This record gives sequence, structure tokens and C-alpha cells, in this order.
Amino acid sequence: MSGFDLMAPLMFAGLIVFVLIGYPVAFSLAAVGLGFGFVAIELGYFPFHLLAALPDRVYGILSNELLLAIPFFTFMGAILERCGLAEDLLEGFGQLFGPLRGGLSYAVILVGAVLGAITGTVAASVIAMGLISLPAMMRYGYNTRHATGVIAASGTITQLIPPSLVLVVLADQIGAPVGDMYAGAIGPSIVQVLLFAGFVALVSIFRPKDVPALPPEARTLKGTKLAWTCVRGMVPSLVLIFLVLGTILLGVATPTEAGALGAIGALALAALHRRLSYRLMRESMDSTMRITAMVIFILIGSNVFSLTFRGVDGDLWIEGMLTDLPGGVVGFLVAVNLLVFVLAFFLDFFEIAFIIIPLLAPVAKTLGIDLVWFGVLLGTNMQTSFMHPPFGFALFYLRGIAPPSIRSSDIYWGAIPWVILQLIMVGLIIAFPELVTAFIETHEAADPTKVQIELPTVDDAPAVIEIK
Repeated sequence: MSGFDLMAPLMFAGLIVFVLIGYPVAFSLAAVGLGFGFVAIELGYFPFHLLAALPDRVYGILSNELLLAIPFFTFMGAILERCGLAEDLLEGFGQLFGPLRGGLSYAVILVGAVLGAITGTVAASVIAMGLISLPAMMRYGYNTRHATGVIAASGTITQLIPPSLVLVVLADQIGAPVGDMYAGAIGPSIVQVLLFAGFVALVSIFRPKDVPALPPEARTLKGTKLAWTCVRGMVPSLVLIFLVLGTILLGVATPTEAGALGAIGALALAALHRRLSYRLMRESMDSTMRITAMVIFILIGSNVFSLTFRGVDGDLWIEGMLTDLPGGVVGFLVAVNLLVFVLAFFLDFFEIAFIIIPLLAPVAKTLGIDLVWFGVLLGTNMQTSFMHPPFGFALFYLRGIAPPSIRSSDIYWGAIPWVILQLIMVGLIIAFPELVTAFIETHEAADPTKVQIELPTVDDAPAVIEIK
């Protein structure tokens, strides 16, 4: 291999080294990109004016209106985490399913799905449900590993259920419409919830002591009072879901506009629960600022890296490796999903989305894979980045709010069955692509043989020209 051919593999290896030693990913990307860029210019592999495109690429990031959805959804999730909505939902569903074995687990799964359809952020869901449901599950004798696992996994559903931030980022990186990504994720989201509920049902049959029913004295809500509690939690949720998701799917609003509506709705809900305060606003804005800044810096760093990487034909190197895999499209999908799963042990989903996805999407397009389906598939796989050690953020969030009596090892072991269920979901999407494509509106392509162009009539010239 020539020196030029070695540049792309060396760049990739250099990035891995930086990440493994713990250097911040955003700066690792930029440092590797600039360092190898100057070396490549010095060796004559590409001209200096290639790097002159960097300012335009950075400006393109900062002027991308789609990325405004990230701070809006993050702010909305931070507000809803503290406004009391989760308490209302968990109280109602917990009492509704209380007589069943595993009733609290079913309640946590359903509330996780509802919060996922509102907040779009994993942290808000895991923290809210952990604070409220974990003490109750411990009090009524639930197995510690099962309780922590179901809470973490149900909060992670947020990553797949629209209006997920992951889907926004993936849509931006693969160049697909966000509305199509949201529509495509509806089917997998429903099946994922059913898989989780099915697993709880199996536990209730084979290990009933791990998921006891609520004792009669704990079922304090009945009849009209129970119905009112469920309505009080669900009606605001449905309104917010329509404001955020409904307006996008109906084509009334863009994801950015829907995020703004959701943020206003979250503020209104906090005011309704009498929890809107200066402290809540300050904490929510601080959280939003930190997450947004992290995302933007990673995106800028990934653009610096990708510019040099493409300059040394790194994209062609990746494409050559992945298109020559045995098994064709199936082999490509298996290899890619294994790669993403392994990388999720070391990188979070933002880092995977900004580093890996831009390299994989062109290969998928070359192989004739639908990019929306591909994006939803990877989004499903990337759920696991929140659920397995050592960097599973859902586990970190849960560890931060769990009482000292709950060991970290129990949290980690409790996550394993749910990671397996998430991987089963990946397999189902590959085996049954209709889970994604059935919900996407297809647009019939125009037939070029029937196109007619009408022109003004001039003297005896024909008014219509037919293209055949």
C-alpha cells in the first residue's frame, strides 16, 4: 500500500486511540482531522484550499434550522422532568395495573412510552420514573435487578419513539426527511413496547415472586377517583403529543417549530402544576445549554474529521470494505449493526451518529438500501448505547438517583435482559422491513413519457409539446 492508501486507516486508528485514552470526542475529532490534514497537504495528497472549506461547513452547521430542534426538545424534557406529569401518569397506571403481577412494571413501560412521545430525551424519562417508581417497587417487594432494568429500559424507549432527538440527528446525517423518520419509527416503537410488556408477563409467570401484585391496602384509588387520576395524567400528555408529533406528521409544522410548540406546552404544564419557578427555569436552561453545546462541538469536530477523511479517499476505503463483505446486503447489515453495538460500549449515540453514520449512509445508498429504513434500524440499535456498561448513560442516571442500598452491579446485571430485547428488535426490523416502511407515505414517481409542457401559442406553432 502507498502512503496515500494508508492515510485513511491511520486516521481511523488515531481517532480510536484518542477516544480510548479519554480525550473529549469533539476535540479528538478536530485534532485528528487537522493534524492529518496538514500532513496530507505537506505530502501533496491534496491541496491546501480543501481545508479552506472548513469555515463554510461550520457556518452550515450553525445555520441549520433543523438542529434548533435539539435545544427545544431538550428544554421541553428538562421542564417535564420536574413539572409533575410523570407522577400523575405513574400514579394512575400503577393503580390501574396494581392487581396484576408485574403491574408496576407495566405502568413504568407505558409511562416510559408516553414520556418518550413527549420529551424526546432519555435523561428526563429515566430520572423522573426512577425517582417516583423505584422506591415503590422496592417497598412492595420487586426484585432489585428487574426493577432497575425495567426503569432504565423504559426510559431508553424514548430514543426510538418520535420525537426522539436521535431520529432528528440521524435524519440530518443521512439526509432523510425527519417526518419520514418519525413515521418509520412508529411501528418499531409499538413492537418494542409489546416486547417489553411480553417479557414482564413471562417474568410474572416463571418468577412471580420478583414482580408481586400490589397488596389490597395499597390500591387506594378505585372507580371514579381512579378514572379521574388517569384522565388528569393522560389529557395533558395527549395534547403535548399532538403539539409535537401530530403537527410534524400532519405536515403542519417542521420539527423545529414543533419543538418550540412543545417547549411552550411544557411551560404551560409546569404552570398548571404550580411548579413553574425561577429555579426550574434556570436549571432547565442550564441543562439545555450544556447538551446543545456538546452536540454542536461534536458536530463541528466531526465535520473537520470528515473533510480530511474524504480528502484522502477514506469514504472510498470504507465503501470498498463494506461492499465487498460476503452476503451482500445482509452481510453489510450484520457487520454494521455489530460495529454500532460494539462502539456503543465506548461512545454515546451523538458520537456514533456524527462519526460513523456519515461513513455508512453512502454505502447503504450504493447497495440500494432505503435510507429512512436504515436510519430507523440504526436508531433502534443505538438504544443499547444507553443500556450497557461502561458508558450506559441510562444506568448512570439511575445510579445517581437510586438509594445506596441498591448496588451498581444489580443495575448493570438488571439491564442485560432488556439489551437482549433491544437486539431482538433490531433483528425483527431486518427480517420484517414493513415494520418501518408501512408507515411511511410513498410518493409516486412521475412518468417522464407522459410529461406535457404547455407553451403560449405563437401563430401556428403547437400549444403542447409531448415528450416521448
